[in-house]
Amino acid sequence: MSQIRWGIIGLGNIAFEFANAFKYINNAQLKGIASRNEDKLKKFEKQFLIDKKFSFRNYESLIECEDIDVVYIALPNSLHYEWIIKSLKNNKKVLVEKPATINSLEIDDIKKNYLNHNSFFTESFMYMYHPQIKKTLELIKSGEIGKLVSMESMFGKDILTKKFFFGFKKKRRLNSKSRLFDKDLGGGVILDLGCYPVSFSTLIASLTSKIDYENIEITNIKKDIGSTDVELDAYAELNFNSNFRSIIGASFTKNLGKKTKIIGTEGEIILADTWHAEPSIINLVNKDEKKIEFKFEKNIFSYEIDILSQLILDRKKKLDFPVMSIEQTSVNMKILEKWMA
Repeated sequence: MSQIRWGIIGLGNIAFEFANAFKYINNAQLKGIASRNEDKLKKFEKQFLIDKKFSFRNYESLIECEDIDVVYIALPNSLHYEWIIKSLKNNKKVLVEKPATINSLEIDDIKKNYLNHNSFFTESFMYMYHPQIKKTLELIKSGEIGKLVSMESMFGKDILTKKFFFGFKKKRRLNSKSRLFDKDLGGGVILDLGCYPVSFSTLIASLTSKIDYENIEITNIKKDIGSTDVELDAYAELNFNSNFRSIIGASFTKNLGKKTKIIGTEGEIILADTWHAEPSIINLVNKDEKKIEFKFEKNIFSYEIDILSQLILDRKKKLDFPVMSIEQTSVNMKILEKWMA
């Protein structure tokens, strides 16, 4: 079987999880890596058996390498735009970690000036590729909960409280050098976690009517801004022209969890863990109650890599769900911008 050859630029924690997914699939291989950090390169080389000639100290060498088909960009948010463009100019297929960019002007520029009929570009929302999301859409489309009314979707974890023995807790000071809290690096909870409930909200709303940013009203915005001028907690309500609404929230200081509740006229669908499927349980509550559980041993990124690699092998031109289109990315980015403003 043919394999798609992947390269990763930026070797942080999420890149490690992504790289670990290749052991579960047959149609792709991790061929190359690039980082300006020698220790990270050595760690990845050893862990994932990367040939030294495909282990690069600079990003340019990887995107110019003829043995790489697809570039996965896992750099800090503020660097995505630059390396998306450079990768596309080198005729590489591109998967960029969410959020694709830090503002809608960058997305629109990529769409207008750097994409053509031969381009392959998509934003990475790994949760969309997991079977529980496909099943959720099928349940809605089959009328299991009636007509869609609203949803609530959250993503939050307290990463700022340090716990000691005997239940004593202490708040950590914000590290201004961390990408999460550095505004110049695209930090803040809205871009880091809030993009998840935004993307899922627009996906579910698309089942009720065509998504047009001009017809989305963003209300009840609440934010807690930290000492480094980025959001630590953020909430909002998205109102779509089909009278469907979504209440969303993201937090670095509260354990909001990863649950989503989708409400219809005849029932509800509740996802226990929307984003990582740990556990992967759908609770369907209508005239009956039903629990749908997915058991899997894969890394969640393996679904994404497998599907994208097969699309490339099959030379598919039309990319539908679960692949994010540039139009979907643009709408989501505009929502995030207004939420951050």
